[in-house]
Amino acid sequence: MADTYVYSIGDGLYINMTNRCTNKCRFCIRYTDSGIGDYDLWLKKEPSVDEVMAALKEYNLSDFKEIVFCGYGEPLIRFDDCMEICRKIREISNIQIRINTNGHANIYAGRDVTREMAGVVDIISISLNASNAKDYNKICKCDYGEAGFEAMIDFAKKCTKYVPRVIMSVVDVIDKESIEECKRIAQSIGAEFRVRKYSN
Repeated sequence: MADTYVYSIGDGLYINMTNRCTNKCRFCIRYTDSGIGDYDLWLKKEPSVDEVMAALKEYNLSDFKEIVFCGYGEPLIRFDDCMEICRKIREISNIQIRINTNGHANIYAGRDVTREMAGVVDIISISLNASNAKDYNKICKCDYGEAGFEAMIDFAKKCTKYVPRVIMSVVDVIDKESIEECKRIAQSIGAEFRVRKYSN
């Protein structure tokens, strides 16, 4: 079976860039299933930019509300390739582009990449997942330890300068007090806040 690089759910068209991730979140669907619905998203090989664009051409973009970078890994591990794909999409369509991320792009790349998203990314949705570094690392088992939390917060702050909509989210596996504290964190940054439903 061929790898799934692009897949559709409802009015969204999703791009699956990698299996790799800097977190190992205890609630991640990767540990309970190999895909979503009829799509097997576990990649045998990461797609090239050309392979993603070829897969996108199999769809009529006008049938969709948005393109979302969201697969079985952290898309911004491949930041430069993601941005190249975004720019190529912009050449053929004004469709909304969203990136779902854990917010580790800057620490992973070793540079501030947020300004490079200006003009090509409409929405960035960042997984906040906890209200402090200790709980974050406990939940997410981050490659960067507790430093991953501060890196994610700093990334979110910088994104608000360059991306029109910044959303920070949590999964409803944490208690209500933590959710409220996470909401305060998102609002203090100038980001929107969303609670995601856990699906097993």
